[in-house]
Formats: sequence, structure tokens, C-alpha cells
Amino acid sequence: MNVAIIIAGGSGHRMGQDIPKQFINVYDKPVLIYTLEGFQRHPQIDAIEVVCIDGWHDVVWAYAKQFNITKLKWIVSGGASGQESIRNGVYNLEGKVANDDVVIIHDGIRPLVDETVLTDVLLVASKYGNAVTSMPYNEQIFVVDTEDPTTTKQYIPRETLRRVSTPQAYRFDLVDSKYHEAFEKNVGVQGSNYTNTMMVQLGVTLHFAAGSDKNIKLTTKDDLEMFKAYLKSDKDTWLK
Repeated sequence: MNVAIIIAGGSGHRMGQDIPKQFINVYDKPVLIYTLEGFQRHPQIDAIEVVCIDGWHDVVWAYAKQFNITKLKWIVSGGASGQESIRNGVYNLEGKVANDDVVIIHDGIRPLVDETVLTDVLLVASKYGNAVTSMPYNEQIFVVDTEDPTTTKQYIPRETLRRVSTPQAYRFDLVDSKYHEAFEKNVGVQGSNYTNTMMVQLGVTLHFAAGSDKNIKLTTKDDLEMFKAYLKSDKDTWLK
């Protein structure tokens, strides 16, 4: 079984709106529903769990009924940080899924997840036990000089870099055991850490899967406008 954990526990202060950004309506549909529809449509996704900000659980259930998200099986409360929210979602699946089931972790505010990206992340995870969506880095990266931060003498070859985002996929026994280990040892759970960075800090070798430049994260108003532009220009090819 393949289970998607959709992280929708953020308050979205940077968007500057009165409601969390995952619930902002775009063309009469909440951002979160666009995300869920990508997983609902994919034939290899068997079930969906949403990790949701407190006070919005009933809203998510209502939206799921309205937009026919029939694969939604569980809604759990988020935590005080992104890692705590993911942990809550993982722990909730204990006893509900098998050790060799694959769990796909995805940001609820990445509403343009592509079917081919989901297919590849599942394929790689089924082969190696984990998979992280990735893209080449196309800009030049220079290292700031420690003595004069306005200058540089060193660059990092971009061929050695990959941009990693969600979706990410892991065998359930791997991700469950590593979240227990991480929170027991307080490793990889602070600040902006995510499942992928935690895994590396705990000694796990990660495997790259395909990504997409369209898979944007809606953090600012400009991101929201870009999302609207994608919907207008590309709806005949991806929005069913």
C-alpha cells in the first residue's frame, strides 16, 4: 500500500492573509484541494492522511466530501514545528500500515505535483527504500569570503548540487524508526530540518527521484500569482 501524508499544519504568516495559505481559495477551490487532487487521481496512491492545523479538521473533511477526495482516511493535528507535524503523521500510521508499505510525504502548499513525479518517487522508493524528488541546480553558487563578506574566491560546481523538495517517499518501517530515533536523540528535528535532512544526519543514504520546476511551494503572494498563471496556461494538460 502507498499512503500519502500531506502536511498542512502551517499558519502561513509570510503570505500575509487572514487564513492559513493552504486554505486560500484560488478560482473557487482551496489550495490544499488542488494538492489532494493530485494524489486522488494517481492510481498508485491508496490512502491519504492530512496533518492539519488545529481548528481546521472539520473544514478539511467538508472540503474532501465536496471535491470527492475519497482516498482521505485520516486527519491528525500538526505540531509546533514542521518536523513535529510530520512525526505526528508518521506515528498515527503505526498499526494501520505494514512495515513495507511506502509513505509519501508532501507539502500541502505544493499544489502542482505532477503524476510522473509521483510515479518516479514511488518507483525509486520501492527499489531502494527511500526516494527524494530532486532537480539540477542551474545557477552558479559562490561562497562568501569570511574576511570580506562582499567578496568571494570560491565557487561550488553546480554539477555537484541537487535541489530537493517534496514529494519524498520512504518505507514505513524506515521512516517510523528514524523519527523515533531522531526525537529520542534530538537529531535533525530543529529549525528548518525536514525528513530528508534528518535521514542524512542519522546516516541514511538517500536516492534521487525525478522532479519538476512546476512543483512550486506557495510561500509568498508572488508564488500564489505564479500558481494562478500555471492554472490558466496549463489547465488543459494537467487539470482534469
